[in-house]
Parts: sequence; structure tokens; C-alpha cells
Amino acid sequence: MIHAVLQWQMKKKPTPALSNTGASPGETRTEAGAESGVLPDEIGIEGEVLPSEAGVKTGAPPTAVSDQVLPFCDDDAGEGPSSLIREKAIPKQNEDKEEKLDEEETEKLKEKLGGKIAICKAHPKRPLLGLVLTPTRELAVQVKQHIDAVAKFTGIKTAILVGGMSAQKQQRMLNRQPEIVVATPGRLWELIKEKHPHLSNLRQLRCLVVDEADRMVEKGHFAELSQLLEMLSDSQYNPKRQTLIFSATLTLVHQAPARILHKKHVKKIDKTAKLDLLVQKIGMRGKPKVIDLTRNEATVESLTETKIHCETDEKDLYLYYFLMQYPGRTLVFANSISCIKRLSGLLKVLDIMPLTLHACMHQKQRLRNLEQFARLEDCVLLATDVAARGLDIPKVQHVIHYQVPRTSEIYVHRSGRTARATNEGLSLMLIGPEDVINFKKIYKTLKKDEDIPLFPVQTKYMDAVKVKRKIKTLVLMREGIVLCLHLAVRLWQKTDHQEERRRQKQMKVLKKELRHLLSQPLFKEDLKTKYPTHPHRRRDLMHICVVWS
Repeated sequence: MIHAVLQWQMKKKPTPALSNTGASPGETRTEAGAESGVLPDEIGIEGEVLPSEAGVKTGAPPTAVSDQVLPFCDDDAGEGPSSLIREKAIPKQNEDKEEKLDEEETEKLKEKLGGKIAICKAHPKRPLLGLVLTPTRELAVQVKQHIDAVAKFTGIKTAILVGGMSAQKQQRMLNRQPEIVVATPGRLWELIKEKHPHLSNLRQLRCLVVDEADRMVEKGHFAELSQLLEMLSDSQYNPKRQTLIFSATLTLVHQAPARILHKKHVKKIDKTAKLDLLVQKIGMRGKPKVIDLTRNEATVESLTETKIHCETDEKDLYLYYFLMQYPGRTLVFANSISCIKRLSGLLKVLDIMPLTLHACMHQKQRLRNLEQFARLEDCVLLATDVAARGLDIPKVQHVIHYQVPRTSEIYVHRSGRTARATNEGLSLMLIGPEDVINFKKIYKTLKKDEDIPLFPVQTKYMDAVKVKRKIKTLVLMREGIVLCLHLAVRLWQKTDHQEERRRQKQMKVLKKELRHLLSQPLFKEDLKTKYPTHPHRRRDLMHICVVWS
């Protein structure tokens, strides 16, 4: 995409308008500035090059085009591949006029330069050439950061359009005419409907990228995307546009439920049919090229996959056991926001301060928690599937599926947050009675040759975990009872000071006992174990579990 933008910039560079009259000594210096890539914005009223840019004339980087004179009437306003000149700081109140020269200043500048160089009053408009669509806001932020890093020395401008942030600020970013926009479908469609000038003509779009495409085109999700794709395939279609779709599960197919398959005109879908359906929904014309880099198992080889079978009310025990036994950067997934909130309160009582990430949080807080999780080495992030796709968080050691995902695609994307870039990682599923059906579906779809091994648990330490959990439950129950009593007192204007003091005393005793238990180490250092992480050691997990039990 960046290559396409650079090619477009090079083709659109016009020739400079220079007069044929002789140049005086003062004019020679000005023309030398033109040959060095100094633009009119960097030339003062007296025809002097600004000190901050003086080094550009003599120290041109290797990528600069040295044998081509840069025009003053530049189509790319100094943003092309051969210009590495820093932009001038423009006051906020003049943002709408940031690419125009004042008429009086232009006349003065012409007089000082002797009328030898023709200067345009306004730079031509830069169209939108690259568009990237992502399903989540966090992924859009990450993609923009990567594009900015790659295009750092090209002068290409980028903008991000996501919900949960100021629409006015994003409109001002579009006023700068960025060549590449990274967006979520909702906010992008909102600005298109408002007829923002930079989004009014998408026929010049050279590259359209749809990331996590299988998720984006799912029925019931991203209604704005279908309208956007319909517009790009009809009224705004560009035959020269390149369309790319990405996902780790483009060719992964899970069968529909039996009740649907029994209906008429419902056929079993395979990889080819799924890709054809995606291509049709995205609006790609012709036969696309398919590049498949996935393994048959859909997960990376350096990932250790394990499970724990337990009752639903025991999941809290095993989660706390794992977090205490194996500290590190741990990502815990649940299927609902209510479960995330409950786990957050539970772990806080047990002196584990987790971070949370779900759709009901403010966007700034979501990004702040994500940055903090990536910065701290020993940290727990409780998240819904909003964090399952695409996020590249460094050195995530463990992924825990507190609730088994509903589809194999979600399982692959969740597990893909760890064991990245040849690093080792662990994926642990806590399987309750209600999760067995989903687990069997995932196991069948991924075509695992062997059963996923059991995770080794030292049962001798589970009694201590249960005691802490019992006291924690009593504390939470007591606090709830006290809160209800306070509400009842306010409603009925009745109070029993003696009974309330007795309950408060009991609460203090329980909290003191819980603090004492939390201060004691749950595991002895010499008995602390390391779970197997290398693939060839997975076969030993079953044997280790039998020995410990």
C-alpha cells in the first residue's frame, strides 16, 4: 500500500516553472534552495532559508532524488518519497488554511525573488489512496502505529477514524488530506454520510485492506461495512484498485448446527465455498490469489494447549491457583462482560489487581489498560473477545479461557495472543459441564490427532485455595448484607445500632483473617513447578498429572 502511494506521488510531480531570464547572485541562492528541495513554506520573506531547515540543502539522505528539481507547485506539498523535510508547525486556528499562502505575502515573496519563480497560491489536493478496515478500535490503533513506523521517512500522512473518540478531531485530521486512513466501519461510514471532502471521491483509492475479514462480514455484525462495500463496488469502483483481505481463520470452517443442516437447501460449507462467499461479500472481481500460511491444526507449533475439567463453581479456584503458581503476563478471556466484572472484584479482594478490557469501557481507558498490560511483566488482563483478534502484545506467556469460546475461530484467535514470533506460550481451557459441547466442536474442527492433555495440578494446595475462597465469599456476602441493611434503614428510618456494630465487628475479623491468609505463601519455593511449554514435552503432561494426583 505504501509502495502504491509512493508510485502515485512520483507520477504526479509536475515540472518547475522557471523564467528564462538571467539570474542575479541573490537569485542563484534561491534557485539553489529549489534544487535542494526547499519549499516556499521554508523560505522567509527576505528570500532566506530558515535556519532549522538549512541542513537539508547539504545533507540530503540517500533516498532523496538528487537529479530531479523539486517544483514549488508540488502536487504532494513536500510529502513525496524524495522529500524528508519536516513540516512547519501551523497554529490550530489556521488549520483550514494550512496549505494556502496569503495573497499579500505571496506578492511580497515574488517581489523579493524578482518574479523569477512562479509560486502556486494553494497546493493541489491529495486524494485518499489507501484504506484499512479493522473490526476493533485497538487493532486500528495498532495498524496505524505500524504504518507510521514503516512510512516514517516517506512523508506519507495517515489518519485513524474510530468510535469512542472525538469526531471533530478526526475531521480535522482528514482536513490534512492523509493518503492512508485506518478505520472501523461505523465511524468511517458516519463521516462519509456527513460528506467530508476528503472522503467524497473514493474512486482514486488504490488499495483497500479488510483485516479479520471473516469476522467483519459475519451476519449481524458491522452493518455499515456492507453499505460501504456496496458503494465501493458500484458508484466508487476503481478498476485499478487492489483489494486484500486478511485473517488467521479465512480457511477454517466449523460446521453449522445439526438443526440447520437438516433444513432444505442448506449445504455443508468447505474451504473453497467459504473463500468464495468472502470474496463475493467483499466485492472482489475476478479470481483472487490465495496465500495460505496456516497449519492444519490452525495453531502455532510453539503453543502448549492444555485443559482442566472442573465444576462451574470451581473455576475461580483453579484460576487463582494458576495465577499464584505461574506469575507472568496472563490474558484471561471470558464470553460476557458481567463475568469480567465479577472476576475483577473477586481478584481484587484476593490482592490481585487485574486490568479489564471490554466494550462498555471508555475508549481512552481501554487503550490505557492495554498499554499498561504491555508494560508490566507480571500482570493480569481480563478481557472479552474484543481483545481476541490481531492485537500484538509482547511476551504474553499465558492465555486462559475461563469460559470456552463458542467457535473454533475464536479459540484460534484467543490462543494466538501468546506464542507469537516463535516464542513459547500456554493456552489453558477451564472446562465446566456447560462447556463440554463447545469444546468437542473445537476439538473436531481443529482435527487434533491426540486429545488435549490435562494441566498438572498439585491437589495438596487446593485446600488452602478453598479456605481463602470461602473467607473471600463470606466477606463479599457480609458487605452485601451490610449494604442492604443501610438501604433498608434509609427506606424505613429504622436502625439497630447494636446489631450493626456486631456485624461490623464480624466483618473486621473476617477481613483480618483473610489478610493473614493472603500474607502466607501458597506454595513453597522448592515445590514450585514449571509447566512444560515445548511441544515435544506435551506427551509427558498426562503422566505428570497422574503422578501428582
